[in-house]
Amino acid sequence: MKFIHRLGFYLGGFAIGLVILFFFLSGKRASCDYSPDARVLKNIRIKERAYSEEAREAMINYKIDTLQISAILESGDIDFGRSNTKLDSCKTYMVTGESEENQHLELLFENCDSLATLKKVWVKP
Repeated sequence: MKFIHRLGFYLGGFAIGLVILFFFLSGKRASCDYSPDARVLKNIRIKERAYSEEAREAMINYKIDTLQISAILESGDIDFGRSNTKLDSCKTYMVTGESEENQHLELLFENCDSLATLKKVWVKP
């Protein structure tokens, strides 16, 4: 069998497999969160969120609402160098991102088993 025939069969089977995969996953909320950043952000997003008093005051001062926090948890980055991931009970993560008003925000989350608490908020110029 010539190489072009083998390539044609391979690409035909690959295309059929993609169509079947698309059919089965079209209605589901499937996601590919394989990077460490994506896994931690998803873990924080799916948990109940609480806000410390210090974080609430900073949110009021800087005019930040919970929708901006949720948007940063969708598209932000984790600074693992400034996070404390070696704790057994509740790990702390530094999340950085841009808000809609082009403010560079840094959020310190304490990620426990069933609760993610926003501890501090910083706005960087």
